[in-house]
Amino acid sequence: MEDKILLAHGSGGKLSHDLVKDYLLGPLRNPLLEAMDDSATFELFGRIAFTTDSYVVTPLFFPGGDIGKLAVCGTVNDLSMAGAVPKYLSLSLIIEEGFPLLKLNKIIDSIQKTAEEARVVIVAGDTKVVNRGCADKLFINTAGIGVIPKGITISAATAKVGDSVILSGPIGDHGIALLSQREGLAFETTLASDCAPLNTLVGDMLTVSHKINCLRDPTRGGLASTLNELAGQSRVGIAIEEEKIPVNEPVRAACELLGFDPLYVANEGKLVGVVASGDAEKIIDSMKKNRYGSSAAVIGAVVADHPGKVVMKTRLGTTRIVDMLTGELLPRIC
Repeated sequence: MEDKILLAHGSGGKLSHDLVKDYLLGPLRNPLLEAMDDSATFELFGRIAFTTDSYVVTPLFFPGGDIGKLAVCGTVNDLSMAGAVPKYLSLSLIIEEGFPLLKLNKIIDSIQKTAEEARVVIVAGDTKVVNRGCADKLFINTAGIGVIPKGITISAATAKVGDSVILSGPIGDHGIALLSQREGLAFETTLASDCAPLNTLVGDMLTVSHKINCLRDPTRGGLASTLNELAGQSRVGIAIEEEKIPVNEPVRAACELLGFDPLYVANEGKLVGVVASGDAEKIIDSMKKNRYGSSAAVIGAVVADHPGKVVMKTRLGTTRIVDMLTGELLPRIC
């Protein structure tokens, strides 16, 4: 039987990485692409970060945001994870025939407000309309350019043994909020996406220390897949503690009810950092002064053991391997 693309190839987990490695990276290989970071970084009248992303989320509107806010935040955050100051974004829309103009206006308004908060400017774009049934309402593609200040080198391949692993706040909010909206699930507490631009948070971190080796926003595939990416690209082991990983109670309860592990649920307003252990405390203190890092915590460390793997000490005191997401937990999440 002929191999075909599955929904799971878009999960951000193992199949996504296999697709990129086995089918995309080879023919397109070059030194900038091989770094496999969220943004490419290169010299162009100074050091520049460049990224692109596409957004196919369903539903288009969800508690805490919409596809427009998501598109700006996702692009701003990918630039920020390279230590860049986001400056300019492009915006391309693929609109299905029959899409209500009232909804389009609402989404564009959300894009404008989020760009204003993130201090970025939409400077180029494109619009395509396709036949009814040839797209699911609205898809958005963005690209972004940011400037990397001198003295900053942040990459998934630069974690060092002895570094501390930090997390900016509770995980799983985005994925569970979308699932509850999509499936009509009702909980006692309103669940909202954590969708947010993180450039000011990263700026606050870099103000107190340049000893930040890796930054990633754990979107598709969740915290578990992101940590596996960092461990694999840096060829180190990562050890985390379940007790130190913040999870909001409604998310924890929903995961228990639905049989999900919060470690694999998507986020859109959180970051994972690998920083020099001696600077971890002051970095955490700076994060807590920013509203997007008020619950920041050290959740583990980079270790010499089990390179390329992530292990977690559970609440029960046992240790288990935390593997990359296999299959598709929640499709069309971003």
